[in-house]
Formats: sequence, structure tokens, C-alpha cells
Amino acid sequence: MRYPSSVMKFTDTSNNKPTWEKAESWSNKILVQGRPHLTKPHLFHVALIEPEIPQNTGNIGRTCVAAHSDLHLVGNLGFNITDTNLKRAGLDYWEHLTWTHHANISEWETQLSNPKRAFYLSAKADLHYTEVQFQKDDWLVFGKETKGLPDDLMLRNKEQLLLIPLLGPARGLNVATAVAVVLYEGIRQLQSRGELDSTYLDVQWGKL
Repeated sequence: MRYPSSVMKFTDTSNNKPTWEKAESWSNKILVQGRPHLTKPHLFHVALIEPEIPQNTGNIGRTCVAAHSDLHLVGNLGFNITDTNLKRAGLDYWEHLTWTHHANISEWETQLSNPKRAFYLSAKADLHYTEVQFQKDDWLVFGKETKGLPDDLMLRNKEQLLLIPLLGPARGLNVATAVAVVLYEGIRQLQSRGELDSTYLDVQWGKL
């Protein structure tokens, strides 16, 4: 289901509609506003497979706005989309985000125009994220906080698994941190190759 609006676009393709809680004014703002002033295409697409923690998703949404990228939530969510923690983490940036909720992985995969340009972040990968030459319109895919990406998804895309190396005694990075690391590496590469339009770097608040 698509909700066109004046500041943010939200597409819910699942059969389970979000539960609109007491944050009625905020949820209404999500439903009735869009981004007609968005004149430049998104640089990257970030996909979260069954995210569980609202604070992480809120922070990732904020990062996507800052990086002129859109966000795709895939499968069952571990929270209601109007969760107070989601709102708090995303602050007022969430209304400037273009995001979509896909019912499951199979449905999300139909959105991939070139599946070879989807990269999956995993601790089981061998190829470092800095060894890939990212392109505009690439997909960056991250798994749930407790279990990571599904094994069958990684098996089907083993050549596109990417690793963020850890240099200290930590199991892994917080997913919101991981998204920021890879997303801005992609932006750095685009800029270093002269592929990032200078207007992307001159965005003023309210003129996204």
C-alpha cells in the first residue's frame, strides 16, 4: 500500500498494517506527507532484513536521509513503526525519509533490477567492504541484530558477501554503525571518481 505525501513516501507491501499507537499526530504526519521536492535520485538503497531494535532502525533512517539514500524494511519487524524509540532515534529526520516495507525476502528481491549489485554484510564474509567498487543504485543489505542474515540468502549470494573487519575483541559492530560505515564508503568512492554531483553536497535543510 502506497501513501503519497508532501514530505515522505512510505510503501507497505505487507499484509500486516502497522499498528498506529498513541503517537497519532506523528503517524499521521508519516501517512500524509511525501517528498515532491526530491529532484535527485537516491544514491544507494539500504535493506534491513527483519530488524528487531527500533532505536537502530531509527538511527539508520536518519543516516539514509543524510546520505540521500532510501530504506527498505524486509519481513517481520520487531517493533511497531510508530514505536517511541524509533521516533526518538530518527528525530525529525524520519519524515524526510523514503522507505518501503516488504512482506518477505522473496517480495523484496523482485525490486532488484540487477541482483549482482546487491551486497550483503556478514561476519562470515572474506571480501572486505573496501575491496568493492560501489556504484550508484547499489543495494546494501544487513541482517537482524541477533542472528544476522539468513543462511540461505547468503548461500545464494556468496560472491557478494562483504566483511567489515574488526581490529579488536568485539563480536561485531552495531548494525546502525555498520550501515553508516559502508554507506559513506560508497559515497567516498563516488566522490573520488567524480561521480557525485556537487549539488548533493550543497543540500540545505528543507531542500532535500
